[in-house]
Amino acid sequence: MVRIPWNRDELLLACALVVKNGWQELRQYDTSVIELSELLRSLPINQTSSRRDASFRSPNSVSRKTTDIATAHPDHPGVTTRGGEPTRAVVADFIAFPAEMMAAAEAIQAGISSGELHRIPPQPDETSDGEEPAVREGRLLLRWALYRERDRGLRDHKIAQAKKRGQAIRCEVCDFDFSAAYGDLGTDYIEVHHKLPLHVSGPTETRPEDLAFLCANCHRMCHRRFRGASWRTPESLRSQIRKSG
Repeated sequence: MVRIPWNRDELLLACALVVKNGWQELRQYDTSVIELSELLRSLPINQTSSRRDASFRSPNSVSRKTTDIATAHPDHPGVTTRGGEPTRAVVADFIAFPAEMMAAAEAIQAGISSGELHRIPPQPDETSDGEEPAVREGRLLLRWALYRERDRGLRDHKIAQAKKRGQAIRCEVCDFDFSAAYGDLGTDYIEVHHKLPLHVSGPTETRPEDLAFLCANCHRMCHRRFRGASWRTPESLRSQIRKSG
């Protein structure tokens, strides 16, 4: 079988394991390595054909990757193995954003364990031009967030709640009101966006209170891949607009 490069989500999970082990590599017979091997083989972003191969993400290959990760740490005293730039990038992110990265790994594990991530189909814009997004939280959490934000029932519930409370149905970043601009055509036309990313809020059931109203432009900017991130709060986007103005 042709060697398949490790994707961002796999590296994120493997690095979390190394961090928990004090930035030390783990051997293939370690229980946590065996469990991670089983988890990686079940990831919905890995092709079924790959999972049929017994050597794909085997405990031995997972162990070798923990060595790549451990030796990529700048404080490692020995020789650095050839783990590749994606591995070094994940290590750098775990050093710079330890809590965020560990929370993302835990959210992915919870999503796989619950089965929810297996039920979610790929989203059209979870990748850019068909390539894996170079974002800190990984592709699966981005897929999960996009899927929930496109849930028509959840969006309608959010709109109904806002009307009941007498709140305006307009963008919470730029204040654009579709009904004011387009009349009846724009009535109740709005998109929704998570106020907190899934690795912060946890993979719990999304409530209307967890969502913000956004126009299409502001929503795209909140999810635009830029400098390693593909998620922004409405508050941070408002701040960006003020700085640019």
